[in-house]
Amino acid sequence: MSIFVIDDHPLMREAVVMLLRRLRASTQVVELERMASVSKAITEFGEPELVCLDLKLPDTNGVSGVREVRQMLPDTSLIVLSASPASDYEDLAREAGADAYVEKSAGAAQIAKVLKEFLTEEPEDENAPIIPEKLSKRQKQLLVMLDRGLSNRDIAEQLQISEHTVKVHLWRLFRRLNVKSRSQASHLARTAGLLDL
Repeated sequence: MSIFVIDDHPLMREAVVMLLRRLRASTQVVELERMASVSKAITEFGEPELVCLDLKLPDTNGVSGVREVRQMLPDTSLIVLSASPASDYEDLAREAGADAYVEKSAGAAQIAKVLKEFLTEEPEDENAPIIPEKLSKRQKQLLVMLDRGLSNRDIAEQLQISEHTVKVHLWRLFRRLNVKSRSQASHLARTAGLLDL
């Protein structure tokens, strides 16, 4: 899985990349300067697990970039890192589909804290999914919905919760099962009989 950092300011981009590498050394971080490069990057590197997006790019205006990323990557976590004050853009960015809004002036520690929330922890052994003895009722519901191929939006509507909450539940579930993707979670659920619980 990769992470896209989309920012036309080289120094800021490098700073975010350094933070991400410190949080998770093995992750491939893809640096992009403009929105026009995103679809090519998806073709080359696959869908990212996380996108860090600056609002002010040469080919975007306001929260248009957030909408574009959301259209291309409906299930990917999206953090806006902006020089603009949260009071100006946070609500608009969230309405357009951002999962979090962080001011660049917040400093490295605060930015790292937010990034960490959106990164799934790396399993110690990638080949050893864990079959937990007991899953919560919500986790069982999620596994059934994942197995049916529902998107985050569909799950959110069925459970009457926000898409962000669905993502948080899924990260916790993936961590619990020691898997990295929806398909791995579904496969484990089927092979371990977790859908019959």
